[in-house]
Formats: sequence, C-alpha cells, structure tokens
Amino acid sequence: MNPVQILIESFRSMAANRLRTALTMLGIVIGIASVVLLLALGDSMQRFIGKQLQMLGTNMVYIMPGGDRTAAQRAREGKVAVLTQGDAEALNALPSLTGAAPALQGNFKVSAGNENLSSTVLGVTPDMFTIRNWRVDQGTLFGEADVRASARLAVIGQKVADQFFYRADPLGRYLRIENVSFQVIGVLAGEGRQPDGTDLAEQIVVPITAASAHLVKSPFPQNVHYINAQGRPDGSMVDAIEDIKEVMRDRHRIRVDDPDDFRVQNLNTIAETANKITTGIALLLGLIGAISLLVGGIGIMNIMLVSVTERTREIGIRMAIGARPNAVLLQFLAEAVVICLAGGLVGIAIAAGGAALITKFGGGDFEVYLTMSGILVACGFSTAVGVFFGFYPARRASRLLPVDCLRYE
Repeated sequence: MNPVQILIESFRSMAANRLRTALTMLGIVIGIASVVLLLALGDSMQRFIGKQLQMLGTNMVYIMPGGDRTAAQRAREGKVAVLTQGDAEALNALPSLTGAAPALQGNFKVSAGNENLSSTVLGVTPDMFTIRNWRVDQGTLFGEADVRASARLAVIGQKVADQFFYRADPLGRYLRIENVSFQVIGVLAGEGRQPDGTDLAEQIVVPITAASAHLVKSPFPQNVHYINAQGRPDGSMVDAIEDIKEVMRDRHRIRVDDPDDFRVQNLNTIAETANKITTGIALLLGLIGAISLLVGGIGIMNIMLVSVTERTREIGIRMAIGARPNAVLLQFLAEAVVICLAGGLVGIAIAAGGAALITKFGGGDFEVYLTMSGILVACGFSTAVGVFFGFYPARRASRLLPVDCLRYE
C-alpha cells in the first residue's frame, strides 16, 4: 500500500467508528486547545507588561529616602532620611539626566458639589510633566510662575473629571481638597497604573508649593517624598545612577564608609525582573497544557489497543494475502497520527475562539492572539503524540501471527 492508500484506509476506519473516534479526539482537542491558548496567554502577558513598562519609560529612576540603615539606626544617630527640592535641582543639572523633579504625594478628601471621595493628590514641579510624558486632553498645565506663586491650580485625571463634572466642562471649576479650593485648569490624557501605584486617570496634580503650604503642611516646606529622574535615551543608565548617587552623597554629607540614606530604583531592573517572571509563568502554563495533552495521548493508546484487538481477524487476512508487518504498523500508526492531527486542528480553532473572547472582554488593554510559532508547536505536538502513543499498538499489531489472527474469536 502506498501512503495515499494508507491515509484513505485511516479515514475509512475513523468513519466506521465515529463516536469512538470523536471521544478519542476529545482528549487531544482539549490538550491542544490548552497548550495553544495558554502559550498565547503567556506571550500576551509578556507583551502587556512590556508595553506598560515602555509607557512608563525604562530609563526612569526613582530616588526615595531611606537606605541600608534601618529607621531605628537612623533614630539612634539622631538623623532622619529626607529628600529636598534642592536635591532635585542639583540632579536636574546632571548632564546624564534629561531632568529631575520632586514630588509630594498623599491621599486627601476631595469634594465638589455633593460629590466626595478620597483621591491621590500629587504636588509636583512642571518638569514632572515632561519626565512622565503627561499630556492634557483639555486645558493646560501649570508653569514655573504658578509654582513660585503657590497657585491653587489643579490638573485632574479623566476619571476624576467624570466623577465630579459629569457631562460638564471641568475647566475653570473648583475642587475642594481638604476644604481648600483649587481651580481646575486641565484634564490629563490617558489612563494606566503608575510606578507609584496610582492610576493616571484618578490623579489630581497641583503645584508642589501649594501642596506643601495647604495640604501636607510640613514644618520643613523644602522636604519632598521622592524625586523622579529620567536618564538620557542615548546614555548609560548605569552611569546616570552612579552620577545620582555621587551628587546625593555629596549633598547629604555622607562619609565614604557610611551607607546611603536614600534609595535609587531603576525601572529597567523592574522590567527585567518582570520579563523573567512572565517567561516562567508562560513555561508553567505551557507545561499545564502539555500534561492535559499527555492524558489525551494515553487515551489514544488505549483506544488503539482496543482497535487492534477488534481487528485481529482483519490483520490476519491482510498478512495472509501478503501484507508485510511494516505495512500493518504504518496502517495503525497513520490512524493514530490522523486522529491527533484532526484533534489538533479542532483544538487550534477552539483556542482561537477563546483568544478572541478574552480580547473582546478584556477591555481593549489585554489582547490575546495566536502566534504562528504557537500553532506550529501545537501541530508538532499533536503529530508527536500520535507517533509516540500510537507506536506501541501499531507494533503489537504488526507482530501478530496470521495463523493466530485467523483463529481469533
């Protein structure tokens, strides 16, 4: 028999036992669908996290108070780890940075009309808008003159605007933050989680001097919660971080043998860690799918063994009229491979439908689509499963003796 005849006989055998073939294929369908969809989810997770980090900027650096020494150690030494606006100004002058901006951050009660909520309020300088790549959808941003004047102005996120000024123009309206009136001059464009844990669409941004005078009310108005800096795109982040540490140690008068009283966090490091985590998750998801595929392969082996037993007399007749053992082996092996390939194609179709549903109901931020590599891996897996689990029943069939087969009842 040539390969075409072998395939035709395989399809005839499948058609003669439709229910059994369908049940046999079910394990492969579930296994392949699981492998393909889980691999696609892992790949999409990597792309999503990478996209979010790219939006934040992997050349972003955060300088925060507190270093290797614990709070108790600093207290015993009579020192408090702080950052100041002067630190930010000194860092802003570094040639390895595109800019540095200080920030005060806190949760405050915000109200307008009858609406009340607790929202994140960020006090910044205008440099922060450039560093974070924040843009306005409506209105304008405050400038250096507003910071010097401690102007009570606010730029709000889109969700804040919808909450307090639904279907109304928010520009020129007033928000009360801790019972202090701030005039809305702009609405930020976009949304998304920020490195500090806040959502851009839920933020309220005011001049840092206004936040210090009216909201935080610190006895040290120059102190800030953190400094945000950005390395030059064409420069080395390692060199930029070393420059930051050198300037900060010099300003804080830290001796050579003493540890830093500040921390420098680079988003590029976070991106690398996130990539390793997502790669591990993707491999784990693929392994889970492979386990379900293994179960389906065991089912195929069982069914093929039953098929060999049922067709013992057929095997004996074929071998009695001249069929060689290799031809019988190829016949049963082809049936197993065809079942696996057919189940694989159905599984890929189901995985594509699942990916489309996840993308549709994922809110547009998380897109899942099948990759050619994932489909090729699935087809290769299904073929390998058919060959691996179909070989033993096929080999058993090829080793039967014609005399024993013809006497079999």
